[in-house]
Parts: sequence; C-alpha cells; structure tokens
Amino acid sequence: MESDPLLAKSLQSGNEEVGDTVEVKRKDKGTSLEDPMALTGRRRFCILLGIWIAVFLGVSQRSLPIHSKFSISHEFQNANQASWLGTAFLLSICSSTPLYGRLCNVMGRKAATQSALLCLGGGVLMSGLSPDMEILTIARFISGVGAGGIVTIGGVVTSDMYSLRNRSFVQGIIALSSGLGLGLANPIGGLLSDQLGWRWAFLIQIPFFAIAFFLIQLNLNYASPGESSSVAAMMKRIDYIGASTLLLALGAFLATLSFKFNDEHPWSHHLVLTSGAITAVVAVLFFVNEIYWANEPIMTPFLLTMRIPLLVGLANFLYALAAFQMFFYIPVWFEIVRGHTSSEAGERSFRTIDVCILMKGVHMTANGLAMAAGSMFAGVIIRRTGKASVIGHIFGGLPSLAVLMLPFTEESSSCAWIVSSLIPQGFGGAVIMQTTLISLLASIPQSATAVAVGFGQLFRGVGQVFGVASGAAIFQSIIDRELRARIIGPGADELIHRMKKSHRVVNELPPDIQQLARDAYAIAIKWVFVASTILVFISFLLRLGVSGTFLFLLLSLHVKSYAQGACLERKNKTLTVVDFRSLKDHWTTMQKGLQRQMKRTSLHHRHTPTLHTKWYQQVPPPFQKIPRFQ
Repeated sequence: MESDPLLAKSLQSGNEEVGDTVEVKRKDKGTSLEDPMALTGRRRFCILLGIWIAVFLGVSQRSLPIHSKFSISHEFQNANQASWLGTAFLLSICSSTPLYGRLCNVMGRKAATQSALLCLGGGVLMSGLSPDMEILTIARFISGVGAGGIVTIGGVVTSDMYSLRNRSFVQGIIALSSGLGLGLANPIGGLLSDQLGWRWAFLIQIPFFAIAFFLIQLNLNYASPGESSSVAAMMKRIDYIGASTLLLALGAFLATLSFKFNDEHPWSHHLVLTSGAITAVVAVLFFVNEIYWANEPIMTPFLLTMRIPLLVGLANFLYALAAFQMFFYIPVWFEIVRGHTSSEAGERSFRTIDVCILMKGVHMTANGLAMAAGSMFAGVIIRRTGKASVIGHIFGGLPSLAVLMLPFTEESSSCAWIVSSLIPQGFGGAVIMQTTLISLLASIPQSATAVAVGFGQLFRGVGQVFGVASGAAIFQSIIDRELRARIIGPGADELIHRMKKSHRVVNELPPDIQQLARDAYAIAIKWVFVASTILVFISFLLRLGVSGTFLFLLLSLHVKSYAQGACLERKNKTLTVVDFRSLKDHWTTMQKGLQRQMKRTSLHHRHTPTLHTKWYQQVPPPFQKIPRFQ
C-alpha cells in the first residue's frame, strides 16, 4: 500500500482514518475519496467488467448498421439517407468524446459512467422501436453520445487504477473488448437482420446494458480530485459553447456534402454555399472559444502546442478517416458487386474461397478479431519492455502495406485476397491505437490524463465522421458518373434514381443491365479504397514524427522510496520523459552503472528500490521534467 497517498493531500479536516486507509465519506454521492490504486482486486474486476461490457456494446453500434442499413433503407425506401445513420452516430461520438474527458473531472467517474450508459442504452432501445428514418437517426445520435463517453471513461478509469506500465496491459484488454465488439457484432447483426429483422439487432442488447449499469453502480464508488460538490457547480464548469459549436460545425460540414453529392446540387447552389459558410464561421467560433473564452475547454489548447500530442492527434484523425472509408464500403462491395445478402457478404469477407461454405463471419469479423489480438499483443509487450513508439513504428506499417491490396480488388478476386488485407490492417491498427495512447499519456502530466484521453479520442471521432462523409462523397460522385455512362436510353434517369435510393434494386435488374450496374459500383468503390490507401500512408509518416519515447517505468508509481529520481515524482506531480534519440548518447553510461550495481549486490536480476534509485542517479541528463498541469 502507498505510504504517502497522492490523494491524501487534498483531504479536508475531520477525515476518518482506519488503519492505513484514509477516506472522506460523501453521503451525497455515495463515494469516498480514496486512492483508486488501492482498490481490492474484486472491485477492480467488477468495475472493469462493467466497462468491458459497455465498450463492447458501444463499439458494436458502429458496425451493426453497416449490414442492417440495407434492410432499413428498403423498409423506409430512403437509401440515400441511410448513410446518416452512421454519420449521426459518429457525429455525436465526436462531440461527446472530449466533453466526457472534462465530465470525468466535473461529475466524477461514477456519475459520468452512468450518464454514458443511460444515453447509450436509451438510444439503442429507441433505435429498435423507431417508426421512421428521422426518429432512427435521432436515436443513433443519442446512442453515439453514450458510446463516445464510455470509450473515454474506460481510458480514464484505467489510468486511475493502474500505473502507466500496467495500464498498457489493462487498456489492451479494453481494446480487446472493443475489437470483439467490432468483429462479433457483424455476424450477429447480419444474421438477425436477414432472419428476424433489423430491429432485433438493437433490442437484444438491452439486458446487457442493465448488467453493466449494475456493476458500475455497486463498485465504482471512489471520488476524484476536482469533482464538483453540487449540481449547480458542475453545470457551471461544462463547456457548452465548445460542445455545441463543434457539433454545429461538423453538422454544417456534413450538410454541405449532402447537398452537393446526395441531392446533386451544384457548388453555386444557395444551400451548398450557405451551409459551407456556416461551417467556416462556426469552426472559427469554436477555436476562439477554446483558446480565449472557455475556463475548462474540451479541446485543451495547451496540448496543441506540444509536438507529441499534436502528431498523435493528426495521425489518429487520418487513420480513423481511412479506416471508416474502407469499413463502410467493403460490405457494399460484397452485396452489390458480388451479389450476396447481408450475412453472406460478411461470410465471404471472413473466409477463404475453399472454406466459404463452412465458416461464417462478416467483413469486419476478421479485422475485429485481429484488432483484439493486436491490442493484447501491444499491451503485453509494452508492459514487459516499456517501449511504446518502437513497437508502433514496427507494426504500424502493417496497415500501410495491407491497404495497398484493396484498390486492386476485382469482382473475381477470392475471399483470401480481402482477408489478407483485413487481418494485418486490424492487427497493426490496434497496435497503433495502443502505442499512440501510451506515448500521449507519457508526454503529459498525470493530472491532465482525463482531458488528454478526450483529446486523442476527439481527433479519432472527427476522423470517423469525415471518413463516412468523405467516403460517401467520393462514392456518390463516381457512381453517378459511371451509371450514366453505362445505362442510357428511355427510363435511364428513373432507373439510376431508383438504384441510388435503394442499392438492392441492382439485384432485381435484368442480367445484362445488372452487370453494367455492378461494374459501375466496382469502379466507385475502388476510388474510395484508393483514397483510404493514401490517407493510411500519410498517417504512418506522421507517426514517425512521434520520436521514440522510452518509458522508464521500472519503478513502482505508488511506493514512496521509488520516487527519488524515478520517472514519475508523486510529490510534485511532475513527469520525467526520456527522449530515445538523446538516450542513445548516454546508453553506455547507463549500462556501466547497472553493471557496477550488479557486482555490488547478489540480487543480480531482482528489482529493488535501492538498485533502481542508484542506477538512475548515475545517469546524466536527458531527463526533461514537464511542469505540473494546473
């Protein structure tokens, strides 16, 4: 147990001391101000289990509508608006993710988690009962608020309960549940959509939300420093202008693309010009508010002045943009170009051509399971070696190589061709998310953990929104041109309009016209893949700029004797980061110092406070201390 708890310094007079644990009972919220690193194993497991379930369900919402949207658009006869189901969800994720980074400090971890679960579960229930496309889009927006919040909260709570080194492993388990949600939701969603109807893909999740809420209610009872003591104080600290302007700017931008590509208006049309002008004005207002007006901004401007957070954010943005372009149009490839139903489309993307009758899955199942494996791999390696950026550079190049295969996909390409691209892309993408998160957290003071997690998720959320919108823009502009070039004659315009309204019209066409339409779809989707390939490569180049931050995390973060000369000094909350390039110049000195200590003791490979402290004291700079974050 920590002999000098970090949180104990903020305790008020009149605390109740029991043994070595100091707690402040808070009757109004049922929480206690105790060190979350000192929680029992059972409570930690129950908290993490609730978060794992919530993350699994939240991430599954991203992929379920991919296969269900064909059934939804066919039922409502509104295929050209079906993309808004994913866009509304991702738009709310983008605006709520950084906000929940602040809400974790303002509301406390428990209240923030419960509000996210209520939004997510309520949105899913509303989705299953929606009578039309408009209500369903609103329900998707509400569920996106909770999904974005629960992803951010998972990273914050993990940071509370574990040291930076062990955090990578536990965060890997959370990413494992995320990968499983992304992968397993597709076969379930495709099967339910074909057999029982798309509504059951949403309604069947409700009992699991109740389980997650129950686990959080009973076990997540520790309070956090800076938590507001009243609802009024909490409401005053929320950045309403920042959240609303971010949402409005993104919504106006998506409306601009919709007016141009879905409604086929020219760039000079008043709707396109008006929405574009609103986008520019509101975006400027958002940045002005975040830099000058907001007391607790959701974007955290000081992180934009630091090299590693900025590069991590930009790399996450481009990678998420490219990934969601691919994910939303691979099932379109199999259902339209290859001519399969929703569940069959998923099966073909998971299996090789020789076993496609025996194995089932969906187009993102292979990718999701590869992400799960990559997350655990990165967590284990970082915990054992303390190196994050080196692993990210080595395995972060896998997606860049894998996506090069997609633009060369043909209608006759085997399923193994797609799988050979999806698996490395998923594995490498999971390693990228893990290593960039650890590099981001290692470059900031510990008190900024919550807002830093929200900062990283903000760029990912914006990238996901832009990925869906830009992919739809590229696809719609190419498919209209290709269809009009191939299908001519009386009734061609009406037929093209019907195909853009509902993609399943292609399967009802005569064989000769059907083949022309499939060729047009193939060309349009290939151009989406080309854009994704370019963006993934640029993201890889940006990550190379995140210089190897060698995480010297050999010392425990909650033993006082380790603090002198260690990586994290708990007393003044300063973080010591070692630049890998500068470290190379001093590696010989460090190695000799360790060897001398080995000779003086019989504890050769045992890690003790004395051994570590003396070793670090013999190492000259480059240690850089980041000032305490206010």
